[in-house]
Amino acid sequence: MLQQAATSANSHYTFNMSSGVSVDEFQALEQKVLRAVEIVKREREARAVAEAEVASLREQLAAQAQAAESQIADVQSQIATAESLIADAESQIVTAQSNAEAIKSKAEALQRDKEAAESQIATFNKEREEVRQRVERMMSEIDELL
Repeated sequence: MLQQAATSANSHYTFNMSSGVSVDEFQALEQKVLRAVEIVKREREARAVAEAEVASLREQLAAQAQAAESQIADVQSQIATAESLIADAESQIVTAQSNAEAIKSKAEALQRDKEAAESQIATFNKEREEVRQRVERMMSEIDELL
């Protein structure tokens, strides 16, 4: 490419010489053109590197987004499981409270039955004592008669 530029420059050189441009001016212009070509090459290379880096960053971003979506789905699944467990636990609590109330009611009924039975026993003991005293009096009266 540089040879093409030099060849092209030589043909321009002879053309320019006849048009009144000095050799030094032409060489300075040629150097400016070559520097401009080098700058364009470097810019193109830098652009290609930057585009490759952008593509790589986009891929990384897409992978991170996919991983984040997967984590969100996992967390949402865990939340649903936790909510289900909470609902089950609340149901078990309600059942346990109902059972506790039934047991308390039965315990109160048994307590009343026990108190009633103790009252009857006390009444029976009192009646037995009265009967025993009457029997002793009758025995005593029988002994006196004999």
